[in-house]
Amino acid sequence: MNKRLKKLVLIATLAFIAGPISAQFDNVGAINFPTSESEEAQQYFLRGVAILHSFGWEQAQEQFQRAQEIAPDFAMAYWGESLAYNHPLFSGMDATEPRNVLQRLGPTSEIRLSKAPTDREKGFLTAVEILWGEGEIADRKIGYMEAMENLYNKYSDDDEVAAFYALSLLSARAVSGGDLDNRMAVRAGTIALDIFNRRPMHPGAAHYTIHSFDDPIHAPLALEAAYRYAEIAPAVSHARHMPTHIFIQHGMWDLVSGNNQSAFEAARELWRPGQSMGDAIHSLDWGQYGDLQKGDYEKARLWIDRIETMSTQGGFAEGGARGTSGAARANNTVALTKNRYIVDTEEWRIQDVTKDSPDHELLATALSAYHLEDQVTLQAAEQELKRRVDEGEEGYTAIMASQASGLLHASMDHPDVAIRFFNQAVDIVEPMAPPRGSANPIKPLYEMYGEVLLDLGRHEDAIEQFEISLQRMPNRPRSLWGMANAQAAIGRTDLAAEHYQMLVNIWAGSESFGGITEARSYLIDNAGGSE
Repeated sequence: MNKRLKKLVLIATLAFIAGPISAQFDNVGAINFPTSESEEAQQYFLRGVAILHSFGWEQAQEQFQRAQEIAPDFAMAYWGESLAYNHPLFSGMDATEPRNVLQRLGPTSEIRLSKAPTDREKGFLTAVEILWGEGEIADRKIGYMEAMENLYNKYSDDDEVAAFYALSLLSARAVSGGDLDNRMAVRAGTIALDIFNRRPMHPGAAHYTIHSFDDPIHAPLALEAAYRYAEIAPAVSHARHMPTHIFIQHGMWDLVSGNNQSAFEAARELWRPGQSMGDAIHSLDWGQYGDLQKGDYEKARLWIDRIETMSTQGGFAEGGARGTSGAARANNTVALTKNRYIVDTEEWRIQDVTKDSPDHELLATALSAYHLEDQVTLQAAEQELKRRVDEGEEGYTAIMASQASGLLHASMDHPDVAIRFFNQAVDIVEPMAPPRGSANPIKPLYEMYGEVLLDLGRHEDAIEQFEISLQRMPNRPRSLWGMANAQAAIGRTDLAAEHYQMLVNIWAGSESFGGITEARSYLIDNAGGSE
């Protein structure tokens, strides 16, 4: 155990001994959340809240239910359990179970509020009454946020009020959109970061800072929280995964790989039959992406084997979780990881084009057909994507349809038409939120655009696209290679060497990527770097 971690564990132990209204645990973090309940029930409540801050849903539910067994009228224990049944950052929520939880506390809102002894506790309970009440989900999310804002204005020095207010802002932004979306994220991040700077072991502060600043512009503000979060709450799989939202924004592929491997292992250990496998699947998905970017193709194939096992079997075994729970999500991730592998390794593969082919499979097939000079398959994939757009599909489907059309016309020696289709895709992307997480589409638009422009001999234009690609998704190896290749083609030796050196510095894996051999040779033959 390193010195830093030893220090954190020691502090955690001392704080845990300190008293019932605040608790710090060496595996889920530190909170200070006074209630009017007895010490025994309070300790389960505190641990439940700490876990809730890290989205450990089932784990938190268990703690709140234990608190309820000890103190059946402990209003805040029901408040906590109700919040543990739905993901606050998803646009859809099933209110059935949370409403059932509140019904166990009392049959009416008035009776339930009467069991909250303080105005502060009544404020928390009032907010969830709105969240799980009647009406459209968007109205309830915004109403919940407004109730938490009122509570925050009254108790602005209370870190738990502040943390849950920050989370309510992030929840409401999912149904807001536009400029308000960005302002709500910055507001939430400002609050969460303030808590984190004062209380660096608070799990919610680290977590919500990361979520708030999960974009290429603001990600540096969350880097310290990302470094710390897995140490704060290692007992919760999501806390091990979450830092990679920021590590991806910085192109830190070793950390993306390692943290998601750790998160996958935690999810596998925590899983029980009947529970969701979401944390395991999510970590597997992002872990493979990190391994592909660092060139560990063997590990990337292992992730595919694991997800295939998860999609077909019914328990836990070596290599991954097995189970019927989450099978549909697992099946979708099987296709995603296989096609991402094709695109990132460039081990081109022609696949059947059908109405049931996932969008990303059609794009992988279109790109494979482009490189294998199979215009028939390329046109079939393009036509299927265009059909989906004609039937009302938008967003990423429309982007991929334009990418496929650009590839088709580039293969037919129609450069101006190809460029028109790529610019059409750019017009769709520009109003969208900045990229978060693994690449979507699986071949990023600006990277593909740059590579096609290279093929067309338009090096200056290619450089422009690779610049945008690297701004949006730093340290993607193929964007670095493309930029270096384009700069070298027009004689900009220093800039080419700079990007080849960056590629060599991050690449730790497969020699099948020709760009790495090219980079090393260039650096030997030209001034500007070394291995």
